[in-house]
Amino acid sequence: MPVLPGAEPYRHEGGEVGVLLCHGFTGSPQSLRPWAEHHAARGLTVSLPLLPGHGTRWEDMQLTTWQDWYAEVDRELRVLTERCSRVFVAGLSMGGALALRLAARHSGRVAGVVVVNPANRVHGLSAYALPVARHLVRTAKGIASDIAEPGVAELGYDRVPLHAAHSLRMFLRRLDGELPQVTQPLLLLRSAQDHVVPAADSARVLSRVSSTDVTEIVLEHSYHVATLDKDADRVFEESLAFIGRLAPIVGKEGTAAVG
Repeated sequence: MPVLPGAEPYRHEGGEVGVLLCHGFTGSPQSLRPWAEHHAARGLTVSLPLLPGHGTRWEDMQLTTWQDWYAEVDRELRVLTERCSRVFVAGLSMGGALALRLAARHSGRVAGVVVVNPANRVHGLSAYALPVARHLVRTAKGIASDIAEPGVAELGYDRVPLHAAHSLRMFLRRLDGELPQVTQPLLLLRSAQDHVVPAADSARVLSRVSSTDVTEIVLEHSYHVATLDKDADRVFEESLAFIGRLAPIVGKEGTAAVG
């Protein structure tokens, strides 16, 4: 199945500092493409993969599980660590959850974590019905394009495949038990208004990780997809400053300059 125009993965060969960006559930690299290009323009090596089952049609996603999505970002992390001296992981929503698991499982490979509106659980009564409902109903209403900025849209599915949603629920439950293994510096940005992932998810992440270098920033003007919304520039600049603080090689003569 061909990839939708705009949903293609993105890679940029830059300097010794790399960043792996992970997109969200039913979304695509399009939601993080401006973030990726911002960091690439400042000399970082950037990887923004397309998760299996995403960026084509929801029927393709119905055949995938969280193990497939995680395996993709895990492979990308290994490639980046072979190429770069310092690697950071970042993500939006479920992508934030994937980034956190990479940090938990690869403490020696991941120098820091940036998450935007990270998902921690599937909410509502429907979450408890998923194990049965997924055998009776194929899809539910989509969650894409929760954006405050008029005229801006996220390239994502208009339906949520329930087999995949059930797998997401299982993944987030597993990740919650692994969060104490996250010890790296953490930058968490969350929207004051988010109609997909509540603030409780960010609070849970912050309460569970073992990181001591933690920064939380509230984005006052954006909804869930903050990377395409009114606070996008702040997301990009804050994450760049975070990386620059932790990777002093950046900005020195003969390497990529940040800022």
